[in-house]
Amino acid sequence: MPEAGKSPTKGANPLQDLPWGRLTDAGQDLLSAAAERAAGALGDQAKGLIGRLTRYAADGGGDSGLMAAVTGGKKLTEGAGPVKAMLSAGKDVAKKKVGEVLGVGGSAGSGSAKVVNIVEQCDVGLPLRVVYDQWTCFEDYPSFTRKVESVEQESDEKINWRAQIFLSHRSWESTIQEQVPDTRIVWHSTGSKGSVDGTVTFHEITPTMTRILLVLEYHPQGFFEKTANLWRAQGRRVRSDFKHIKRHMMTRTILEQDEVEGWRGEIRDREVVRTHEDAVEQEQADREAEDGGAEEDGYDDRYAEDDGYDDEDDGYDDEDESAADGPSDESAARRPEPARRSRRDSREQRGR
Repeated sequence: MPEAGKSPTKGANPLQDLPWGRLTDAGQDLLSAAAERAAGALGDQAKGLIGRLTRYAADGGGDSGLMAAVTGGKKLTEGAGPVKAMLSAGKDVAKKKVGEVLGVGGSAGSGSAKVVNIVEQCDVGLPLRVVYDQWTCFEDYPSFTRKVESVEQESDEKINWRAQIFLSHRSWESTIQEQVPDTRIVWHSTGSKGSVDGTVTFHEITPTMTRILLVLEYHPQGFFEKTANLWRAQGRRVRSDFKHIKRHMMTRTILEQDEVEGWRGEIRDREVVRTHEDAVEQEQADREAEDGGAEEDGYDDRYAEDDGYDDEDDGYDDEDESAADGPSDESAARRPEPARRSRRDSREQRGR
């Protein structure tokens, strides 16, 4: 031991005498208590959130984001870390979205692909009849659209189409359900890669301006058609062809309006109720009846005017007759007498 009054030995460390073991144990206990407290608070919050979201979803207001939050909350309460729970929830959301787009997976009755609704309209500076007749010339479509390759009119109500879609070719059959001249056309198309329900209507804005309204409901089938819906390829394709139709009408049809001959028949419930020939004959008869009525009206007017002139002529005739029946004395004196006697003699000779 060092002697009293002397300093400690040089180089000795005073920290060596501290109770390091007890301090380490106390620190570990403190950290464990803080971690348990934080975990307990987080668990209570997660349970409360799960309860609220579950009730919201059960009431019909839940969607994929809410269900993902519930799933992530459950993962968290099961002991998974926050990052792992978040990734699991995002994976579930992505899987559900892909299933909705491709039409696979999901609950019963939700496996069908999403319907694509397409609505387009345009105004054309042509009369209503000309626009409708040009629209019904389906076999001319390959000449002024970009991707339509061929159109075959199988019958008045059935049309076969073939077009190029991206790098492949598609064929489909259209059945006209209803067609009213100058008013509307309703059809249903079926093919190997989907079906389309469509309606086009024609509206007269002015005698030389017509509005076309096109509505399509597209039901895609197949991987390419369903994934194409992600970037709205179908809508852009329809919009492009719609512009080509308008361009053709405003550059070609407008110069050849009298030469456009559309289909004037009528279809109801997929059956032809009036053929094109019958419709044309009826229109011709109506025009002739109108022209005949106009001519008769004009003739009656002229006849009434002639009656006026006849009345005037009758007035003149009356004057002539009065002059003949009642001649003046001067004219009677000048009338030759022998002529009257010869007429009497001739009568006597015929009597003999």
